[in-house]
Formats: sequence, C-alpha cells, structure tokens
Amino acid sequence: MRRTSAVTSPAAPGKLAALGRACFRHRRWVLAFWVAVLALGVLIGGRVFEGSVAGTSSGGYESARGTAAVAAADPSAGRVSAVVDGAPVDTPAVREAVTATVHDLAALPGVLSVADAYQPGAASQALRAADGRASLIDVRMADASTAGQQDAVAQRLAALQAPGAHVTVGGDLVLQQEVKDQTQSDTKFGELVTLPLTLIVMVLVFGGLAAASLPVIGAVASVGGALLAMFGFSHLMDIDTSVLPIATVLGLGLSIDYALLMVNRFREERGAGAEIAAAVERTAATAGRTVAFSGLTVAVALSGLFVFSSPVFRAVAAAGVSVVVIAVLAALTLIPALLGFAGHRIKPPKKAEPDEGFFARTVRRVQRRAVPVALICVALLTAAGAPFISAQMRNSGASVLPVSSAGRQVADTVQQRFPLAAEAPVTVVVKAGAPAAQAYADTVVAHLPGVSGVRAVQPVGPQLSTVEVLVQGDPQGGAAKQVVHELREHRGGLSTYVTGGAASVVDFQHELGSRGPWALGLVALGTLVLLFLMTGSVVMPVKALLMNLLSLGCSLGALTLVFQHGWFSGLLGFTPTGGLETFIPVLVFAFAFGLSMDYEVFLLARIKELRDQGYGCQEAVQLGLQRSGRIITSAALLMVIVFAGFAAGQMLMVKQMGIALAVAVAVDATLVRCLLVPATMSFFGEFNWWAPAPLRRLYARFGLREHVALPPLVEPAAGADVEPTDGEPEPAALLPGQRAPEPAPVALPASVELVGS
Repeated sequence: MRRTSAVTSPAAPGKLAALGRACFRHRRWVLAFWVAVLALGVLIGGRVFEGSVAGTSSGGYESARGTAAVAAADPSAGRVSAVVDGAPVDTPAVREAVTATVHDLAALPGVLSVADAYQPGAASQALRAADGRASLIDVRMADASTAGQQDAVAQRLAALQAPGAHVTVGGDLVLQQEVKDQTQSDTKFGELVTLPLTLIVMVLVFGGLAAASLPVIGAVASVGGALLAMFGFSHLMDIDTSVLPIATVLGLGLSIDYALLMVNRFREERGAGAEIAAAVERTAATAGRTVAFSGLTVAVALSGLFVFSSPVFRAVAAAGVSVVVIAVLAALTLIPALLGFAGHRIKPPKKAEPDEGFFARTVRRVQRRAVPVALICVALLTAAGAPFISAQMRNSGASVLPVSSAGRQVADTVQQRFPLAAEAPVTVVVKAGAPAAQAYADTVVAHLPGVSGVRAVQPVGPQLSTVEVLVQGDPQGGAAKQVVHELREHRGGLSTYVTGGAASVVDFQHELGSRGPWALGLVALGTLVLLFLMTGSVVMPVKALLMNLLSLGCSLGALTLVFQHGWFSGLLGFTPTGGLETFIPVLVFAFAFGLSMDYEVFLLARIKELRDQGYGCQEAVQLGLQRSGRIITSAALLMVIVFAGFAAGQMLMVKQMGIALAVAVAVDATLVRCLLVPATMSFFGEFNWWAPAPLRRLYARFGLREHVALPPLVEPAAGADVEPTDGEPEPAALLPGQRAPEPAPVALPASVELVGS
C-alpha cells in the first residue's frame, strides 16, 4: 500500500512505549484477554456479594473480642423475627394463627428454638408490645443452618395470616441478606446510571462517538477485573459488604479518568500527523507515564489504611490498591489495543489548544490579587470544614437500609415498641457463670453513673454470661460512651468484655486516635516523596499537602451537614441518623486525598515542564492551567458523575461515600486548582522551586522527569512505501478535521509532559 499523507517516526523510547507497541501489534490477544476478564467478573460478580460479610468490627479491640467470644459459645447463627401488628394480641384468632405457625416452625430443619408472646414464663412479656396490639415471633437458627433453611423460615412467617393483622419479617439474618442485596442493587444502579451519562459527556469532550466509547469500554472491563480481584480477596479475608461498591466506584472513576488521558493524547498525536501505530506508542510513552504515576499516588494514599487493625480498613486497602492496579493495567494495555481497532475512526482535534483562553485569563486575574484570593479561598475551605469538628460517629445498624426495607422496619418497631426485646445499648460479656455475673450486675454495674438499669443476665455457656446494661439518653451518645469507660474501669474482679454499639464506637475512636496519626504520616510522607521526585521542590509538595487537607476538610464538613444535621435529606432520600458511619471519614480521607493528588500531579507536571522550557513563574502558571485546565475539568466532571450516580443509591454508607467524594473532587478541581494553586504559586514566585542543596543533588540523580524525549515525526520521502500495520490499513485520505502535514519534517517538542493531555 502506497501512502504519502501521514508522517512516520522512529520508535519512541522507554518500556511504556514498548508496551504500547506490543499491545497494538497483538491487539486481538489483548482484547480477548480483557473480554475473558469481563466475562469472569460478570459470572462471579454475584458470588462476591454473597461471600461478603455484613457488619464491621474494631479489629482485635475489646468489643470485637467479646462479640467473638459470645458467637463461639452460642449455638445460634442468628435470628429470623416477625412482627404481628394491627390486631389485639389476645384476640383468639390471632393467638390461634400465631401458635399454629410457631408449631410448624419448630419442626423445620435448622431451627434451634421458637418463642412467642403466648408461651408461659416472664420471658414472653418481652415479645408483647406495651399497647397490646403487636407481638413478636423470634426464631433462633442453628449455627449449621443453611441460607435455604433460613429463607424457608422467613417465607413461613410471611405466610402467617391472622384477621386484622399484618406480618413483617426481619431479624439480624434477614438484615444481613438485605444489606447484601441492596448493596448489589445499588452498585448495578450506579453503573447503569453513570456509564450512559459518562458516554454523553465524552462525546461532548471529544466530538465523536468512537473516541468517547473507548473510556467507557475500558471502565467496564476494569470493573470486571475489580470483581475478580475482590472475589480472590474474599477467600483470604472477610470482605465487608460496604467495601464492594466503594471499590467499584473507585475503579470506575479511575478507569474513565485514565482512559480519557490516553485517548486525548492519541488525538493530539494524530492531529500532529502521526500514523496510528506511532500515535499509540507515543501515547503510551507520555500519557502512560501520567497514568502510572497517578496510580502510584492513589495507591500510596490507600496504603495508609493498612496501618489500622479493623478488618474493614484492611479490606478496603487491599481491594482499593488492587482496583487501582487493574485500572492502570486497563489503561496501559486495553486502551492501546482498542485504539488499534478504532483509531482511524477517532477525529483528531481541528486545531491545537490555544495559549489564550478562559483558564489563562482566570489565572491573570488571580495573580493580580494573589494574597486576597488565597486568603478568601483558605477562609472558605476552613469554614466549610468546620462542621466536621462536631461530627458524631455512629454504628447505624439497620439504619443503613432504606425505610422501605422490611428488615429495617422490624428493627425500628422492636426498638420503639418492644424495649425489653431490643438490643441493649451496652452488653458486658462475663467469663463466669450466671450467679457470679448476677452478683456483679447487682453490686457494681447497677450503681455506676449513667446506668439506668440492668435488664437481664443471660448464661451463654458453662462459664460465659452476658449482662445487658441500659443507659440514659442516646444509646450511642456521650452518656453511653461514658458508661463503657466506667464498666471497663470497674470489672468487679472478673474477666469481662464490654461490647455493644456504644462500645464499638468507643473502640473505633480509640483506633483512630492511636493509629490515625501513623496512617496520616505514612500517606503524607509518601506523597511528599513522590511530589519531590517529580518537581525537585520541597515547597510545592508541602503546599499540595496542605491544600489537599483543606479540600478534604470541606468534603467532611459537607458530609456532616448532610448526614448528621439532615441538610437536603429529603432531596437525597434518606433519614438522618444523627451522625456519620464510623469508618466513613477514614475512607473518605484515603480516597479523596488520592484523587486530589491526582489532579495536583496533572497541573504541577504541566507547570514544571513549562518552567524547564524557560518560562517565568507567572507565565508558566498561566500556560500550565490553560493547557491542562480543560482535561482536569473534564476528568473531574466525569468523576463527579460517577460518584453522584452511586450516591443516588439507597444504602446509607454508599450514599455517604458518593456525596463526600463528589464534593471533594468538585471543590478540588474548581476552587483549589483554578484559584488557590495559582494564587499561592504567584505569591511564592521562584521560592516554589526551592530545595536545600543535598536534596537538589538527590533530585538530579533520582528525580522522576515529568517528560520523556520523543523522536520527531518525519514525513516519508515521496513515493516511499509505508506498510499498513497488522492488517489494519489506514485510509489514505486525511481524517475529517485533520490538518495536512507540512512538506518539511514535522518536529514535535523534544520533551513531552507527563500529563499527556
């Protein structure tokens, strides 16, 4: 095939360029591999949710050890309960229907015991509502009972019919299954909402369907890989159900972000006249470096979670890091392969990005008033983050489910109308028999400040008992937490564990206080090192760290206003619980910090490249934001769409993460990147690039250069044969909107920025 309309280039240097070449040449095999990954991910996706664990614990802390001790001694796997409501409990027809159902339930396999309000003994009074118009049926399932047996019990309870009464089925076993089902449903809903919206935005960004579809395809494949990774981790550790959508939303957002960079760079290379094969390898050499560096920064932010002992944090860290790796691999392998198939359909830009535009004008206005702008931005971000100071941590329990959930309805009804059957705010697990536990309850527990009474002492095993403690006020409020501390200081000479919702919150807060600074230090150190190796400055990494903390505080402040104080709760479709889910702020910190640093890298890399080319500080900031502002804004918009799509789900934890991350990304890409960063860089001037002499020598030797030298594109001699690559012939005519190459050799800049945008 004879062509003279495109320019060629010697092979680009570097391993990433070689990887791009290999994926382009063997694109059919690469595509087949990712299709297999996606297929396997879809096939086992449901099994990931089935194998997850609903509920979190505070690692090896006291509340978790006490709960584990009771679980080991209790032959019950949990309860399936039903509320029979709407008719007087003592109505003969109601009594007859309930007792008949209880008799049938007792004969079902997997049932350990059944209790109702009509059995003799004082215990049955706990199953009768105070107003006499509702009763509870409590079925304890054997530890060896199967999911099918538990479902059979729930179905039998739901089939109970009594004149004037209606039945709602719940219990902890039903709650756990509903959490898994709702989480899976929300994850699918988020994907179905975000992917079409993302495609629409991509079409507007790229001006064509071919270029817009590649990031979406890459994101879908990455989600398949993420499900496979989490399925593997579920065999090595307990994966909390809430981890799955969090990891999915991270993988989806990053995959779209990275593919956006790759496709955008490919279009620029094609616009400069490069053939498809050359454009792919040059994209891999430049934008691929951005993707790899970005993935490293996000992984460093997530690695701080390994410092914590709580299983939920370690599971998020393991799943999150693996999802980041998968997103990077998809961008570096699948996207080059897809470009090989569809590259000739992707329109190059009609003209180069101008150096004068909205972002450049914005920066000039900011630079004229750098100090006031910086002070105003800092004041706004600080004020927005202030509500988080009063944030209350809670274990929401059934409240994480929507009010339409049957399991939550039963839990709320039990809490409000069956106080003797409701879970006690604080439970003391005593490693002694019931008589010793009763003596301890009477002589010590009942007289502690804040304790309103001791409800029951229950034997669990030969030498294990539980003491249910009632407290004044909010079951997870300040008074309840103080009772936990009092019980841990006054153990009556016995070996005890203080457990329950309030104790779990206390242990979580203790873990955050003791291990949080180490996690923050690890993330900060890793971030500072990475940014120093990229910029050669110690000033800019410190500034970036402080600005990211400000934007993060803004996100946490918004989270507090919305989910603790109930702002916009009606619009967002949830009922405030009076606090934030205990582990959410930590996850928001790790995820939002990594994503914010992502955009910091995009901007600083472009500014650093311009400075290396000889531009002054003011001009470098202007041109840097002008040339990278569009890609940062587009990437941020896509991220916000992804997070908002998941925030539209019903699970409270997923909603909290979605809202927090959407706010963090939106604030970071607008207020921070467009105003605060230019203002502070203009104020500091050349001091931005300062580093002590030893560190300057270290950077000269080990620094990560944010650009890679590419050989210039050269037009082949007239009449020369240019072979098509791997059976995918390019059209001889120029693509629509493509600029005709100059007759003379086309020389690209000797260095190309890390951003690759």
